[in-house]
Order: sequence, then C-alpha cells, then structure tokens
Amino acid sequence: MTSAQLASQAQALAPHLNESQITQLRQACERIAPTWPLDELIAVNPWWEMRHHHFSDVSAKLTALTQVNCLMPKSYYQSVWMESLQPQHLSQAAQEVDADLSVESLERYLLEDDEYTHWHNVSDFVDSGRDRKYKMAWRDEITHQISQFCADFFREKPLSESYANTYQGLYSSWLASTRSDKGIEILMAENGLTEQFLDLPDSAEDLLAEALAGLGVPAHQIGDYSHALLMDVNGWASWVAYLKWQDGLQQHDNQLMLDFLAIRMAWEWVLWRHQKNSDRSVFNELKVMWRHQLTILPKLIETHKESQSKAWVWQRAAEIAYQSQLHQQLQHVSSAKKTQTESQPLLQAAFCIDVRSEVMRRALEAQHPDIETLGFAGFFGLPIEFQPTGSEVARPQLPGLLKSAIRVRPITESTTLIATEQKLNKKARWIEWGNAPPATFSMVESVGLMYAFKLLRNSLFPEEHAHPINNLPMQDDFELSQDGEPVSLQQKVELAAGILKAMGLDKNLAKHVMLVGHGSSSCNNPHAAGLDCGACGGQTGEVNVRVLAYLLNDPQVRQGLVNQGMTIPEDTQFIAAMHNTTTDEFTCYGIDQVPNELQCWLEQATTLARQERATRLGLTHLHGQALHQSIKRRAKDWSQVRPEWGLSNNAAFIVAPRSRTRGLDFEGRTFLHDYDYEQDTDNSLLTLIMTAPMVVTNWINLQYYASVCDNHIYGSGNKVLHNVVDGGIGVFEGNGGDLRIGLPMQSLHDGENWMHEPLRLSVYIDAPKEAIERVAKEHEAVRNLIDNEWLYLFHWDRNGHIQRLRNLEWKDASV
Repeated sequence: MTSAQLASQAQALAPHLNESQITQLRQACERIAPTWPLDELIAVNPWWEMRHHHFSDVSAKLTALTQVNCLMPKSYYQSVWMESLQPQHLSQAAQEVDADLSVESLERYLLEDDEYTHWHNVSDFVDSGRDRKYKMAWRDEITHQISQFCADFFREKPLSESYANTYQGLYSSWLASTRSDKGIEILMAENGLTEQFLDLPDSAEDLLAEALAGLGVPAHQIGDYSHALLMDVNGWASWVAYLKWQDGLQQHDNQLMLDFLAIRMAWEWVLWRHQKNSDRSVFNELKVMWRHQLTILPKLIETHKESQSKAWVWQRAAEIAYQSQLHQQLQHVSSAKKTQTESQPLLQAAFCIDVRSEVMRRALEAQHPDIETLGFAGFFGLPIEFQPTGSEVARPQLPGLLKSAIRVRPITESTTLIATEQKLNKKARWIEWGNAPPATFSMVESVGLMYAFKLLRNSLFPEEHAHPINNLPMQDDFELSQDGEPVSLQQKVELAAGILKAMGLDKNLAKHVMLVGHGSSSCNNPHAAGLDCGACGGQTGEVNVRVLAYLLNDPQVRQGLVNQGMTIPEDTQFIAAMHNTTTDEFTCYGIDQVPNELQCWLEQATTLARQERATRLGLTHLHGQALHQSIKRRAKDWSQVRPEWGLSNNAAFIVAPRSRTRGLDFEGRTFLHDYDYEQDTDNSLLTLIMTAPMVVTNWINLQYYASVCDNHIYGSGNKVLHNVVDGGIGVFEGNGGDLRIGLPMQSLHDGENWMHEPLRLSVYIDAPKEAIERVAKEHEAVRNLIDNEWLYLFHWDRNGHIQRLRNLEWKDASV
C-alpha cells in the first residue's frame, strides 16, 4: 500500500465531529460576551449571552466549572449586616424564594466553612502531580503562551475589514508558531513535548474531534467542558467574541471562536498524550480522576446550586434594603406631586441618563424653579459615526447594541484641513518608527532624555490630556452622508422630528435649550474611554450634541419641521454643551457668548455638584476655589489612579416625567429617563426605552457588579501594573497572562472600602401595566432579563403604588 493510500486510510479512520457535537461546541462558543477595545470602551454584561437562564443557575454552573464568583464572599455580607441590611430585609428575601429559613440560620451560614470541589481541566490535574512540585504550572504557561500568540496575531489585523475574511487561520497560525517554538519544551522541562504538537491535526475541526474522542467527553457534556476551557482564557475569548459581534455574526457563523477553542483544547490533548507517554503511573491516576469527574459533573453543578442558595438570599436582602429606601422616596413624592404648569420655562437642559448627570441635574434645577432638565440616552438618538478632520477613519458615536447609519464629517477650511493632515501624518510616522523592531534601542537612545524631561514637566507643571481625536479642529458645520450620498433635507427633518418627539421637546420650548453631552478628564489612563459616554460608544458626547444643535438651529430644517406639526419659536436657540464629569465644568459650543444669567446658573450648579462629589473623593475639607483646584489637579495628574468614580454605585433606572422625581436626592445612583406615556399613544417610545436604554443600563450595572464580585475574571486588576496591548486591544496586568477585561480595582475600591455596592438594577416605569407587559411579551431579550432576575422591573403608578413584574405576573412591592 502506498503512502498516499495509508494517509487516505488514516484520514478515513480519524474521528469526525457529528452534528450533535458541532451544536454543543457552537453553543459553548456563544456563551462568551464581547469586550470592546480601549478607545471604544463600553460597559458589557459579561453574562449577556446566558440571559435565557436564571442568574442563580448561571452562577452555580460557572462556579462549578471555572470557580467564577457571581456573588460576594461571606465576609462582605457580614460587613453590611445590621448596618444597611436589617433582619426584616433578610426575612422578606427568604419569603420571596419560598425558603423555610430563619434569620438565625442565615446568620449561622455566614460563619460556616464551605466544603465543595470544582471542575478541573486536564492541565489542572497535571499541575497537581507529584513531578510538578518545583516546575512552572501548566495553567500559567498555557495562558501565557496563548495570550502572547493572540496579542501578536491580532496586532496588525485591521478591524475595518470583515472578520470572516481577515481572521482566517487562527488555529493553523497558532499550530505553526507552536511547532517551531522549542522554548516551551525547555521552559517546562518536559522532553518530547514538541513532538506532541507535531502530531496534532492541521485543522481545528479535526483537532476538536480527535481530542473529544481521546478524552472520552460524552456528547451531553461537550458544551460545559468547552465553556470551561474558554473561561480559562476569558479575556481573549471575549475579544474574539467582539470581532464576531462587529461582523454581525452573533447568531450565525462563529468559526473564529471554534478556532480559539481548538487552541485551548489542543493543549489539553497534548498534555494528556504527553503524560501517557512520559509517566504511565501518573497518567493512570489522571485517567481515573478525569473519568470520575466527567461522571459526577451534573451532581457537582447541583451541589454548587444548593450551596449558593443561602448566599442568594443574602444578596436579595441587600437589594431589598436599597429598594425599600427608594420605594419610600417614590411613594412620598407621588402623593405630594405638583401640577405641571404650561408656562414657558426659562431654560431647558437635556442630559444623558448617566447616573453622574443626576447630581448635576439636581444642582441646576436648584438655581430656579422654572429651569427644566430632561434625561435621554446620551447619543441623543443620532445613529452616527464620526470622521474627524484630516482622517479617513470613522468611529461610532452610538451604543454598542446599534449600528451607525449616517457618517458625520466637519466642514473645514482647506488650509486647516491640509495643516491637520500634515500633523497627523507626522505623528503617524513617529509612532510607526517607535513601534518598528529595529527602533527598540535606537529610539530610546535618541529621544529617551527628551521623554525624561517631559515626565518631569508633567509632574511639576501638569497639562490637560490632549485626546488625539477630540482635540482636532472642529467647527459647527457638518456634512452628513449615508451610503456615500449626502443626507437630504427631508431626511434631516425626519431625523430631527423623531428626536424632538422622543425627548419631549416638540412643544413649549424655552428660549435657550441646552443639549448636554458628557465626557471626562484624566491622564495616563488606558481606561479613560470607560469614563466617557457609553451611549456614544465610549466617546464623549461632544460630536452628538454639536451635530444635533447644528440640525435644530438650521432654518431649513426648522421650516421642514413646521410641516411635521412642530414649530420651533424663532428666538429659541439650541446650545451644544459638554459636562466634564471629572471637574463638573461646562463647555458651550456654537455660541459667541453665553448669556450672563445662564453662565451664572451653570457656575453655581457646578459648585453644588462638585461639593457633593467631594465626599466620595475624600475632599470634604476643601471648599470653593480650593476644591476646584484640587479636582482640576486630579484630572491632570498622570499618577492619579482615581480621577473620578465613574458610574460606580449605580443601582436604579427610573422612566417617568421629571416632575415626578424633581427634588428627590438619588445620591448619583440612578439613571433618569424622561417619559410621559400620555404622549406615547402607540407605545413606540416605551418599546424603544425598554429594548435599548434599559438594556444598556443592565450592561453597565452588571459590569460593575461582576467586576466587584470577581475582579480576577471579570475585572482588570491593579491599573498600576497595566500594560496596553497593541495600543488599544486591552491591557495585560504585568507583562503577560490573559487579556484583562472589565474595570480595574481602583475604579471600585478606595483602598479601604468598596465604592460600588453590587446590586442588580431596579427599573421603575411610569406607564400602563398592559403596555409594559406587551413589550416584555414581544421581545425575548427583555423578558429574559426580567424573568431570570438579571434586573428587577417595577410599575410605578401616578398614585405612588409600586408593583413588580415577573413571569408576566404583578405583585405588590413591600416597603
């Protein structure tokens, strides 16, 4: 028989994936939520792709498979017990889950030691062997090797291209790289290891089939085993999920993730065979433990579910404690609600629903009873991407859940355009030279002293951070295009009309209407975009408010709006403004001079808001100008790891007219979205709010929750140790390990106490119950979030009565 015939026969006898196995593998790949790059950093619910399961079930399975913590440790509940959390909250929580648990038994649970085991991958079992005592752990080497390969593989891949065309060959590239790397065998002190890589199949599908058959993984456990492997390198798995998400393939092809899974499973298969060949006695023990683990996996998951049942009562009790206080506020204000007047307001200011805006809105409203503020998603309904002056690259300015439809480009004078292009080209050549391998030493030797001087100057005389895009020249004239064609006047009118109606600004407009975006200020901060506007795709809201003001101030657009039944008074001026959430300062655009009265209101509101935030910054001893200067220094200080607290401590989302919440102090913990169901006869706005802003706030809330509960898996650790990967993919903590995602510890903890209380989002909607139910019925993702307790949904009627929706049933909410 010829060699070709032998190869053909071997191929025919090799294992192949059947449909059931492929389904299990693909389902495992779909459980990983995406993470966005640093320059577009937005908050993501890390369990989004598992929302169709109950939160407690997801928690039990993840803890069993990967030792992930979806709950706080017992010490945390000990710290809040009898402080914010009282016995009646604990009793109510136990009653909700129909558990026959006394307060005493739940207290005793906090003092008991946990005794249970977890799933272990093959690499974990090998690490526990007696011959590995003084050698490097396989877990560390596998994570490091895969991570370094991925950092190099994705380094020069343009994200503008389709992932399906750009990222072919992830597994084959890894295999070629690993086969030629002789250092792994030396580092791990394992003779013959390289030969195992040489014997691996050349395709991902063949590797998966061979490994699953050789490891004896039953078909019904392939999904859980594969998920455990992906969670072992969850950071890079999340990046792969992002690439898939960007290509619009969330529910379709996921070959890239299968390739990534094959890489991780290849390591399992290599270690299995290497142990078999190198030490048969150790392998025999490994084989028995592995087989036993496969047999008991369902029971293992059930054991974790039972062990966590009391912890979930404590978690629910903490949430009830917060909700009880909020219910008292909402019920009290409803009974004393004033009738809204129809007189023209002195000022209207539309803010993002971001929790940091709640503090500023209260401060601004305190300046005069005829000042109105509104809450709306910070991208202001503009489905745009922004192409800055002098660049061909466009960045999205809208939530990650949405796709841009319109490209916006500033209209710039030719001389300014040429100068900007020359400046950007010069900077690009500088960066290219600095990143080139031959420049590793020559650049340091040439310009190192200059950078030392720059470091000293920034330490003694700090300057504000110069953003490479936001600091480019921009006028208040814009060119809007769609599919390469200019956006017509009629399209502009329809876009403006829809936004005005959604914001409730289609009548009774003030003379000055501020459109307030928000952004932050910090230096030397890779996660700076995470402090900007998540609704604007991790950018500041400057572009969105300036474009919207440009449209609404356009006389032709205004004339077109008259035909839509909307008349904007001639003396009404829309003012684009930016709220700096770090310093609480305002910047206004497109206006020669801000009216004195308005400027005075803004300055006084800034002083009030800044003083309130000073408590969490530990600056209560400062006031007035001294406080202002201290906060400004924080924004310029390149060594400051906590320039502001971002959206930490967020806990609720209220959808109602501002008249129902005005005067209440929500302590910067609440997203506030204006909505009047009486003006929404077809429930289209309610549907939009529950399917978009409510989902976005869920993403924000659970990213903070997850980053606190398990910062090792879902957070990015110590930001002092961060090293940026390829300028924007993400960060390493130190010089290697997995790609770190989520929030750093310094964004959650002040060194002594948690600054974010991990609570699931409480949503309150002032709308007919039937309308709320209808949206939940018609949108599966919304109903999953409600019924599986990824958030709590309450109906808040005009009389202050509060009821909770779950499984399409309403129940009175206790106070």
